[in-house]
Amino acid sequence: MAIQVGERLPEGKLTECTEFDPATGCPMNPQPVDVVAATKGKKIIIFGVPGAFTPLCSAQHLPGYVRLHDQLKAKGVDEIWCMAVNDAFVMAAWGREQKAGGKVRMMADGSAEYARKLGLERDLTPNGMGIRCYRFAMLVDDGVVKYIGVEASGKFEVSNAETLLGLL
Repeated sequence: MAIQVGERLPEGKLTECTEFDPATGCPMNPQPVDVVAATKGKKIIIFGVPGAFTPLCSAQHLPGYVRLHDQLKAKGVDEIWCMAVNDAFVMAAWGREQKAGGKVRMMADGSAEYARKLGLERDLTPNGMGIRCYRFAMLVDDGVVKYIGVEASGKFEVSNAETLLGLL
């Protein structure tokens, strides 16, 4: 069962890569992020996408949060995280391409372990993508879920940046 409003985020780690090799431009030095510790005392939006560099995720989902970053911060959001079942190197490269630096933290859940803990894993094996996470967005305050919107297949209505901005 998926995590619900009023529940605490489960313990777990995501991975973030914020450094790039000056010679090659390749992401490097991925670091673990303890989710419970990183959300303590903060208001955070965590949105999940099925995959980096996928069409809707690259054209609308991530760009919406980058575009509305300042407005979300003005409404009291401390951080915005993008989570996907990709490795930290792919997430860093996608974030760089999308100009997310300093606006959206690109969090990797390479083996879908955290998506499973949230109850938001999705089997896309028939599409050649393996286990991924559902498209979703959560508003989390001091580790407690205050809002969660999980999209039905083909929908983009409850997890976009405009919806979260409207909730604040």
